[in-house]
Amino acid sequence: MAVTLTQLTTFLAVARSGSVKTAAAQLFVTQPSVSAALHALSRELGVSLTERVGRTVRLTPAGEAFVPYATDALGAIGQGRRAAGEAAAELAHEVRISAVTTAAEYVVPPLLRGFSNQHPGIGLSLEVGNRERVFQRVAERTDDVAIGGAPPEGGRLVGHRFLRNEIVLIVPPDGELALRGSVTFKGLAAETWLLREEGSGTRGMVESLLRKHGISPTTLTLGSNGAIKQAVRTGLGVSLQARAAVELELGTGLLATVSLRGIPIRHWYVLTPATSRPRPAVQAFLDFVAGDGAQHVIEASLNR
Repeated sequence: MAVTLTQLTTFLAVARSGSVKTAAAQLFVTQPSVSAALHALSRELGVSLTERVGRTVRLTPAGEAFVPYATDALGAIGQGRRAAGEAAAELAHEVRISAVTTAAEYVVPPLLRGFSNQHPGIGLSLEVGNRERVFQRVAERTDDVAIGGAPPEGGRLVGHRFLRNEIVLIVPPDGELALRGSVTFKGLAAETWLLREEGSGTRGMVESLLRKHGISPTTLTLGSNGAIKQAVRTGLGVSLQARAAVELELGTGLLATVSLRGIPIRHWYVLTPATSRPRPAVQAFLDFVAGDGAQHVIEASLNR
């Protein structure tokens, strides 16, 4: 008896929901069917993947270890199905892109325009989220490629660096900080730091820098780049932001920036699953992003 797609799908539904009842509702099957699929899969693998805890189901250590492999297997089948459909002209060629918020707002639009001009027959879709969500969608092959920061540890994603992502300190344009040529992290200990939401790559970077420099300032979480920029303008605090996200406000004097030593050099990456062979449409997009054309269209857009 072999492992089946139904067993893998059922196992992942239970793993994500922690409930046989919820998984059954999501899959439109009966609870006994879910339980039977779990038992069959555990029997085939020779280990128990789940265990009951009260009314919930949780993964055993073996189940936790099996999750990424089950995800990869289902993702590969899904990609293969789409590749076959595209090759047979049964499905339109498409690239599904997932991007972190800042990249989606300032980097990806010119990429999409430039790529579409060269490949008008390939459809594009864009999903936007924070770093954690974006990387998960690509690792699970819900989307084909991600645009974001450096690939996380663990080896499930590989990335190609294609554009520098300069990070700057933004401050109110008419405050005392704007008059200084430079500041230090220690000198900003009394300031309120404005942060993105949990799961944001920029937030993780800022929190790491604050710890590194031994300061614990007051922080305020705001859920978007726009909200942070407006809050800085009104004097609510300071923030580290991608220059691409604040170029317009800096150029018009709505925000100011001050030199801050110790900001790491960051880059934008295009990322794909480590174990995936890109479909032709996806490979065309990867080749475009890695080429000079992508650099030109992005820089032209940011310099307008």
